Amino acid sequence: MITKRIIPCLDVDRGRVVKGISFVDIRDAGDPVELASFYDTQGADEVVFLDITASHEKRKTVVELASKTAEKVFIPYTIGGGIKNIDDIREVLKKGADKISINTQAFTDPSLIGRGAKIFGSQCMVVAIDAKKRSRDFWEVYLHGGRTPTGKDAVWWAKEAERLGAGEILLTSMDKDGTKDGYDIELTRAVSEAVNIPVIASGGAGKLEHLRDVIKYADADAVLVASIFHYGKYTIREAKEYLKSEGINVRL
Repeated sequence: MITKRIIPCLDVDRGRVVKGISFVDIRDAGDPVELASFYDTQGADEVVFLDITASHEKRKTVVELASKTAEKVFIPYTIGGGIKNIDDIREVLKKGADKISINTQAFTDPSLIGRGAKIFGSQCMVVAIDAKKRSRDFWEVYLHGGRTPTGKDAVWWAKEAERLGAGEILLTSMDKDGTKDGYDIELTRAVSEAVNIPVIASGGAGKLEHLRDVIKYADADAVLVASIFHYGKYTIREAKEYLKSEGINVRL
């Protein structure tokens, strides 16, 4: 039985972890390295850092974050935001990150996915997709931290990213992000059924039942969680014990 992963997500803005609703109304949630270290000791499977304004502000991701994290965090971690080329990928991985996440640049320069996979391995290449529902079976891909619509379908783009060499899809529902009323089951299921690589569900976790539902009913391989951990509503241990009690295989 495949082990499902719980992955705290740390959205980083100017060196601090923040959390918003539908990509706006941002509030502070703490120091990224300290939080990541805390989640490591709690039993998180991985950690994801997303520099949420890097692409929009044309800034390079803070590679020092990778270096500082390597000193204190011993579970796999992914860094994304503002990564534009092979040199950026190399630098972040060299500093200690296990994977990189690319969103805007993957879409505007799809060849980067394949070139990165060839040099560093597909397992290092996470393609992040931010999507908003537009009609019954159409979720539109957005770039630049949810600011730029593309007119393209998220399911199509996930399949294309896999074909190009992505090892994983980090799928965020912009409609659900920060709302705490559950993941987008339809969107996650549509993408999970379309690709053969792991899909990380993101956006909407408000209670433990939401984690269960997106794994059971949308076949997510992992759940990205922010608010309910950052503000102390649940611990990772509580989340894992609950999922275990629901028949979901997790690493305790």
